[in-house]
Amino acid sequence: MKTTLSIAGMHCASCANTITKALKKTKGVTDANVNFAMKKATIEHDDAATEEQLIKAVTDTGYQAMPDAMTGMKHDMPRGTSHQGMQMPAGHEGMSPSEHLHHQESEKLTRRLVVSAIFAIPALIIAMLFMDDGLLFTGIELPYAPWILLLLATPVQFYAAFDFYKGTWIALKNKSANMDSLIVVGTLAAYFYSVYALFTGGQQYFEIAAILITFVLLGKVLEARATSKTNAAIRTLMELAPKQATVLRGKREVKISVDEVQQGDLLLVRPGEKIPVDGVITSGESSIDESMVTGESLPVDKKKGDTVIGATINKNGTLTIKATKVGTDTTLAHIIRLIQDAQGRKAPIERFADTISSFFVPAVIVIAVLTFITWMLLGSAFSFALIAAVLVLVIACPCALGLATPTAIMVGTGKGAQIGILIKGGDILETTHKVRHILFDKTGTITKGTPDVTDVVPIADLTEKELLRITASIEHASEHPIAQAIVRKAKGMTLAKISGFKATSGKGVEASIGKKHYHIGNRAQLNTTLGEVEPKMRALEEQGKTVVVLAHGKTVLGLVAVADTVKETSREAIEELKKLGMTVHMITGDNEHTAKAIAGQVGIESVFANVLPEHKAEKVKELQQQGSVAMIGDGINDAPALAQADVGIAMGSGTDVAMETGDIVLMKNDLRDIPRAIALSRATMAKVKQNMFWALFYNTLGIPIAAGVLYPFTGWLLSPLIAGAAMALSSVSVVTNSLLLRYKKI
Repeated sequence: MKTTLSIAGMHCASCANTITKALKKTKGVTDANVNFAMKKATIEHDDAATEEQLIKAVTDTGYQAMPDAMTGMKHDMPRGTSHQGMQMPAGHEGMSPSEHLHHQESEKLTRRLVVSAIFAIPALIIAMLFMDDGLLFTGIELPYAPWILLLLATPVQFYAAFDFYKGTWIALKNKSANMDSLIVVGTLAAYFYSVYALFTGGQQYFEIAAILITFVLLGKVLEARATSKTNAAIRTLMELAPKQATVLRGKREVKISVDEVQQGDLLLVRPGEKIPVDGVITSGESSIDESMVTGESLPVDKKKGDTVIGATINKNGTLTIKATKVGTDTTLAHIIRLIQDAQGRKAPIERFADTISSFFVPAVIVIAVLTFITWMLLGSAFSFALIAAVLVLVIACPCALGLATPTAIMVGTGKGAQIGILIKGGDILETTHKVRHILFDKTGTITKGTPDVTDVVPIADLTEKELLRITASIEHASEHPIAQAIVRKAKGMTLAKISGFKATSGKGVEASIGKKHYHIGNRAQLNTTLGEVEPKMRALEEQGKTVVVLAHGKTVLGLVAVADTVKETSREAIEELKKLGMTVHMITGDNEHTAKAIAGQVGIESVFANVLPEHKAEKVKELQQQGSVAMIGDGINDAPALAQADVGIAMGSGTDVAMETGDIVLMKNDLRDIPRAIALSRATMAKVKQNMFWALFYNTLGIPIAAGVLYPFTGWLLSPLIAGAAMALSSVSVVTNSLLLRYKKI
């Protein structure tokens, strides 16, 4: 069982680690993952752990939690209300409880920033311009300036920074330390030393504490706004869900909320309207714009009996649809759940960052103490040693490290969803970029999966059109897939009236048109000599095609070749994969002759033929000895091989089976999306590594400078303004770097 909770009050990766540990200690919990960037906890548990117990485990650590909700997918609350009947403030209508919770937190953070800036900026101006020891002293000294600074700094220290005290207290209760601990220890040291100096006549640093808190708050506000953009893909999908549907009640048309639509309801969808839920067309024809769900750019023609996806747009015809999936069972809801789950799953590299973060804060506190002691032993002024220690605490904020991986993964999985590529987690993204072998199933993957007529070869005095018309007229009465392929080829022709139709197992079909009697079958079914037709027939069979013969008595009138044809995009996709350095293979249950014929058409040299479905997984194992393997199949009969592969890529136009089976799902059934998925995984992991490098490099460089190791060469950098700004910008720069992935052409 899986439960997702929305968490409020987290300020850094250490907070996420604290909540994770608390959840894992809860009885019945088998695994827990807290995503700092998404502000969500995903918990795997059995019946021994209830949702209420999980929420209590979070709140006991000092944070807020509530069940996560998919906005736009289920509007089960009266408009204007939220969780537990709580009245929504104006402007917040339509938000989920979890969104409302985070919105409240963001507004509170912004209010504290405004208050902090109102008091801190005048304090900085006074300290720099109107005190005799100010950096830009104007020569005009403000009377009682130190006391004015005390009055200005105090609201900043004890109101604006209140959440940092709260976070520090939570950390202490859980016997740990976090980013809040660094800010509180650093600024309190500067504040209380300044109070002491106020009465003893020493130098005070009220403005330093106030401006540091202001910069930290500014960084958190910018970080929150930037991070919210990483979830744009999910919000866009949520907003696609239509709010109303027109249901047919007898002869009446009734407008109802989409949430009230029941399975089996008949719905009327006019041109330009969104299809309310998944369903089947019972009457009408139209073209449907499915781009918002599948990423398919061109509208898809639909007719009676075809399935349609909720939230897609009916372009021109009026349709009557029978609802088959409603509420959270729709394709759109399923896609959103997959993306949310994917963004909550950690990549192995993120666990490395979490491990570093768990030791980082205590280590920084130790370094700050050692910095202070070292400068005092070297004979520096107390004030200098104190400021150096404070700067170490402030500049070493580990937020950038905690945001490095999840923000990139959120953007990467969101971008994939927008182009019809569903990637089920950060771990999948990380594995995919290491793949070196691509193993394709043939039928339904490289090929269309349905037979098509490829050749019409008249032998006697017939034209191609006449041969096809006669053959299709007879085969029209048959339900065999090959017969149906021939009938499709003759679409638009006026078929002849037949009589005496007879289908005999092992002997083909026969029928009369007018006074002539015809027989259709393969070489084994015909009671006739092929003669000079034999070489032509053999040539077609060597291309992997099934050949049927039209005969009148002992005379062969012509050949019709049928084959499971290659998809138009297959060769292009395989060429792109080779350019990416992939080794491409094909696996099939077909005979070697047919398999090699298909492989040759698309440029695959490595072929595994005559492989039974149950043995495909064994072939994957063999390939895995040479490197990481991605298996591509239709998600139905390839499940064991997809599961065995390092990455299973399922084709299937968003079918439930494909979504459940594959690690990556290609919504459009377009093989060109495979190299795009690999390119996306490589681009995302490149962003992760860039973020990790800069987060670690920033701290590796920043802490020694703040500690004064390079003093006097970098003495000018020992400024609270620079330390505060650098700390704030470190997190924002990491998130911004991740957001650049949204604009990368894949």
